[in-house]
Amino acid sequence: MSLIALGLNHTTAPVEIRERVSFGPDIVVGALRALTEVKGVGEGVILSTCNRTELYCHGSGADPERLGRWLAEFHGLTREDVAPYLYVHEGPKAVEHLLRVASGLNSLVLGEPQILGQVKQAWQTARDAGTLGKILGRLFQHSFATAKQVRTDTAIGDSPVSVAFAAVSLSKQIFADLEPLTALLIGAGETIELTARHLQQQGIGRIIVANRTVARAHELAEQFNGFAIGLTEIPAHLAEADIVISSTASPVPVLGKGAVESALKQRRHKPIFMVDIAVPRDIEAEVRELEDVYLYTVDDLEEVIEENLRSRQQAAEQAAEIIEQRSAEFMGWLRSLDAVALIQSYRGQAESIKEETLRKAQRMVRNGTPPEEALQYLANTLTNKLLHTPSSQLREAGSSGQKELLEAAHTLFQLHR
Repeated sequence: MSLIALGLNHTTAPVEIRERVSFGPDIVVGALRALTEVKGVGEGVILSTCNRTELYCHGSGADPERLGRWLAEFHGLTREDVAPYLYVHEGPKAVEHLLRVASGLNSLVLGEPQILGQVKQAWQTARDAGTLGKILGRLFQHSFATAKQVRTDTAIGDSPVSVAFAAVSLSKQIFADLEPLTALLIGAGETIELTARHLQQQGIGRIIVANRTVARAHELAEQFNGFAIGLTEIPAHLAEADIVISSTASPVPVLGKGAVESALKQRRHKPIFMVDIAVPRDIEAEVRELEDVYLYTVDDLEEVIEENLRSRQQAAEQAAEIIEQRSAEFMGWLRSLDAVALIQSYRGQAESIKEETLRKAQRMVRNGTPPEEALQYLANTLTNKLLHTPSSQLREAGSSGQKELLEAAHTLFQLHR
């Protein structure tokens, strides 16, 4: 049975590639079902965030080459389009990779906690779609427990570092004082909520939350004494924004060059700082060409984030030791499944022999054989039939010099030499 993790992330692929192979919430269920129809795939989970797209698969004969081709073709690409950016982990390496991802050791921001929620969501989506089985179900649950242990036993989450925090830190570098400024936050998910919290802590003057579902925008805006609008209202309020931070799940840009040009005219070319955290991107790339606009994507945040990594390196080393141990535990459980199947088969064989011998002994009693004689027959026949095959195999092992098998028999049957 094959266990495979295949994908690409912020370290192997630029945002232009990542956005082309992302799975939005509107297509991921259909994609999961299509994934489990790939030859050799029995179980599948898709993890798709702004920084990564990964397939986790288990099955008899699951093949990385076939999975890479499926990933490309699902998005209308060729295998050659994505091949240079893909990584593949199999068996123990796939287990270790997921545990590192869930614990935040494989994130753009080392140790960031949001990824665990995204891994849990991927697990839940696969579960609801019916593509999660015994192996991946156990593996993902194991990753949750490992991530919790890493958070508890190390200092990896002590400092408030995340993509959202990095975006706010960058705005602080551009604007020394946030108090007189207005921030427009596009989206209402976990990243935007975290961004709003960091902005409030840094003393932002005013927050506007724009979202496709206005009710959700109101719910979030109320937490930060903000103002809520729908996405269609953005052009009317864009000129008010000094800072724009966007993170939606929209498959197409929600903010175009024309709307930004109009806003700049109204602002008399007072600069706007923009951060596009989304993949696919929310803000048209052409916006970067405009004067008085400072547009950053998630890839541009790496330099800001680098400063925060140093304090987490020691904790990451401790976390790696935990992950190594927990990976070994899972692989031990996985290997034990082979023994379980063997034990069940052996017990089934023994039960069959017992039932057949018992029926004969009962028939003897019904035909007038004394019970003591029937019991003696039952005991002798059962013993001989259960020992016949192991005894003949051991004799063969002895005559052919299979010392390893004889040693194993001593251990298996706990025999004294």
